[in-house]
Amino acid sequence: MIILGIDPGTATTGFGIIKQTKTQPELVDFGVISTDKKLSDAERLEILAADVNQLIKKYKPEAVGVEKLFLTTNQKTVMTVSQARGVALLVCQKNKLPIFEFTPLQVKNFICGYGKAEKKQVQYVVQQTFKLKTPPKPDDAADAIAIALCAGHYFTKYKM
Repeated sequence: MIILGIDPGTATTGFGIIKQTKTQPELVDFGVISTDKKLSDAERLEILAADVNQLIKKYKPEAVGVEKLFLTTNQKTVMTVSQARGVALLVCQKNKLPIFEFTPLQVKNFICGYGKAEKKQVQYVVQQTFKLKTPPKPDDAADAIAIALCAGHYFTKYKM
């Protein structure tokens, strides 16, 4: 089964596509959706929606994992990430996909066994899991792959 992981953001949204198998998950694709900061928020969100929809049409995932917001002191960041997250959730819902949501702490705990693991640790575990020569970059893409792994685990465990 194919799982899509999304690490939402307005400037950069990470995505990771994995194939969950009975033995070992396989990495299908990963990367980021980037938008130009010169565009309006509405234009950036429209690009994000179109690109997430395109990923869904191309890879036909059976489930999606999306990162939940974490508390931060930067109100501007919270607002833009919330908007991007909302767009991603809406596109996935419109495509009638089961959605699993995880906080960064939950993802790190699942991937590394420690909820306060550093980003480099998450990248290392993802690299080792998929036997990659180098850690996946940028961080947003590595996080999205980790989110996809979490979603794949929960989807298989609690098959909807």
